[in-house]
Amino acid sequence: MGFHRTALVTGANRGIGLATARALLGAGWRVVLTARDGAAARAAATALGPGARGLALDVTCPEGVAAAREAAGPVDGLVSNAGVLLDAGHDVLTVPLETVRATLEVNVLGAWRVCQAFVPGMVAAGWGRVVLLSSGTGTFGAGLHPGTPAYSLSKTAVNALTTLLAARTRGTGVLVNAVNPGRTRTRMLPGGERSPQEAAADVLHALALPDDGPTGVLLRHGRPTAW
Repeated sequence: MGFHRTALVTGANRGIGLATARALLGAGWRVVLTARDGAAARAAATALGPGARGLALDVTCPEGVAAAREAAGPVDGLVSNAGVLLDAGHDVLTVPLETVRATLEVNVLGAWRVCQAFVPGMVAAGWGRVVLLSSGTGTFGAGLHPGTPAYSLSKTAVNALTTLLAARTRGTGVLVNAVNPGRTRTRMLPGGERSPQEAAADVLHALALPDDGPTGVLLRHGRPTAW
């Protein structure tokens, strides 16, 4: 198989990230699988086979992100999938703010940090696709979920980041969109209704958008949906 484009996926050693990496390989992309645990990323890449490479990338570490950028080289696609859910069952009035801070550090600042590292190269090349994993719990259309206040707030911020990045890159050949994969069975949500493979298909759709496709939108099952 000939690989013509390269995508980097964060949090790719399991769940939606790993399923996305597998789907990308099947669609003819090279894939750089990254995870905080470099050994886990490399093991996952080895299991996927030719065209896959594993790298350590802790989205909360500026030096680590810079090192991963140098090691990966230019990429054509970026999937910001790494995330945490630390406050299930908490109340907005009592959730420890350190838990909120830790959530935002990974889900928002981590995504932002990785985009700052890799998106300028796409802009310079004149083509790119960026997908940020979001959630219905962070949309005003569905209503923020009060049982996970930090997580919900973080995904609202991810949605805002998506629109800011899309505005900055509009007209450059780079499309930036968020994907709401729905309730997907992962370590974060063992009782989810959707499989990681179904969620990965939604991510792959956003990466395969034509040059005149949408940018700065939230996609659900491949269609724009309310923020």
